[in-house]
Amino acid sequence: MNSMTMQATARKIKRSFTLAPECVAFVADTRQRRQAGSDSEALDLLLREAMLEVKRQELEAGITAYYDSITDEEMAEEREWAEMAGSSLLLSAEPAGVEL
Repeated sequence: MNSMTMQATARKIKRSFTLAPECVAFVADTRQRRQAGSDSEALDLLLREAMLEVKRQELEAGITAYYDSITDEEMAEEREWAEMAGSSLLLSAEPAGVEL
């Protein structure tokens, strides 16, 4: 076992859960599709994906709440900054010697 695998294994906590048969089948199917080494690894992958999705939704909700809370004047200023940044990004993304 390489040191990276040993470190990852050392940080894990062994737990026992009771799952519905369809959940067990889903984990087993995920293990095969994702070529995970075990049902435990497949379940870990699924949970990490779920955690990332929750964080993405929280971030999206925060951004929505921010833009819902700012004034029209602040929104106009945000748009101006975005336009300036967009132009700057386009210019810096052009290959050397190419002008817009």
